[in-house]
Amino acid sequence: MFIEGEFVDALHGATMPVFNPFNNSQICEVSSAQAEDIDRAVEAARRAFSEWKRVDAAERGELLLKLAVAIEQNAEELALLESRDTGHPLRDARNLDVPRTARCFRYFGGMADKLEGFLPPVYPGFLNYVQREPIGIVGQIVPWNFPLMFTSWKLAPALAAGNCVVMKPAELTPLSSLRIAELINEAGFPPGVVNILPGFGSTAGVRLAEHPDIGKVSFTGSTETGRNIVRMSAGNLKKLQLELGGKGANIVFDDADIDKAVKGSASAIFHNQGQACIAGSRLILHEAITDEFLEKFIPLAESIRLGDPLDPLTEMGPLTSKAHQERVIDYCKIAVEEGGEILTGGKVPDHPALANGCFVEPTVVRARPTDRACQEEVFGPFVSVMTFASAEEALTIANDVSYGLGSGIWTSDLQRAHRVAGELHAGMVWINAYKIVHPGSPFGGVGQSGYGREMGFEVMREYTQPKSVWVNVDANIPDFYQRPAT
Repeated sequence: MFIEGEFVDALHGATMPVFNPFNNSQICEVSSAQAEDIDRAVEAARRAFSEWKRVDAAERGELLLKLAVAIEQNAEELALLESRDTGHPLRDARNLDVPRTARCFRYFGGMADKLEGFLPPVYPGFLNYVQREPIGIVGQIVPWNFPLMFTSWKLAPALAAGNCVVMKPAELTPLSSLRIAELINEAGFPPGVVNILPGFGSTAGVRLAEHPDIGKVSFTGSTETGRNIVRMSAGNLKKLQLELGGKGANIVFDDADIDKAVKGSASAIFHNQGQACIAGSRLILHEAITDEFLEKFIPLAESIRLGDPLDPLTEMGPLTSKAHQERVIDYCKIAVEEGGEILTGGKVPDHPALANGCFVEPTVVRARPTDRACQEEVFGPFVSVMTFASAEEALTIANDVSYGLGSGIWTSDLQRAHRVAGELHAGMVWINAYKIVHPGSPFGGVGQSGYGREMGFEVMREYTQPKSVWVNVDANIPDFYQRPAT
């Protein structure tokens, strides 16, 4: 684990194994943080913060820019590491994960000295200015589905705003985050500003959520765990930023470009094996084009090449763990038990080369909107198909879930697209596209998908707090204690 600029063992020597999901072989062991290790990291961050908050914002930005360059210089190593650890196809790690990580650090490197205060108009004779200050020490919990990219999403804005960080990578996929820690040292960040401690949620994660000296926790993961963090954070009323589950509605109208919608919808659900909170996991098709759409969509799903993530030809790798593979297969069984129809997939592939990995075939299920397959987050290569006759019916289906993260609309009628986008219960909506993200655009949801935002100027507000300062320039203040002369 990385504490105060050094790699150290857990105080009591606890470790945990890290596995390759392609064949379930053990890659290595890493230290496993316990509560006392979190305490040690928080103390290191506390010591560092007194100086870090005074570092010129442009200088903080320069360090983030140097880190972005280092990531690009080590791109192939990072891509291979991420692919082995997570099961991401290497071509995705090379072309998406690593470039997005560098872009995020570069964006917030430029943002560091752009955080402005403001002057509210107040009473005559007073000057009132509002400045934004860093929160202090923030705890960050990174999920296992995009560990490299989410490390940048969380670290970059927190550091740009002047905070110090104690981060817990997911226990399943800690390796790329630890490699970033090495690059942080090489870039010249002061010791203690960033601390990265692998560990289990039940130990390290709980201590982060409960710690009285942590002013904020940023968490990406399941809605259930998010609720637990809310409860555990009550001790010091720490600020929370929660990016939780999703059940993305992907609506295809009868005037859509079908070929583009088919390809976009396949990417929306099958990229990264469907392990994405914003995945387009509910395919809501206009009844007039349902047959045509599925005649193209199902063969495309069946043609996706499963295989070794390190093979450049592989289009879909394994799920990230055996437990998650079993969870997705269980949902296939649940869909059938509730009367749904599996149109393709729904099982572990029978190819001998894939037998030891955590694979699930791309799965398309026809189900009713109220079925569990359409209501609960499966988080795999599993899409449920429903149909509608009108925009109003499509909106009813789309909004009839507890989540509200991402949604998609495919149509050539832009008036309708804007109208439907405005009515969707979601933090993000894509029109004639899906799953497009950028560091400049806020990312987050509503409802059971959490609150707060990653990315964009919004996240700089998430990592700062306003301070209002009043100056008496030329105002007469009544003397409430003035007494008559005696």
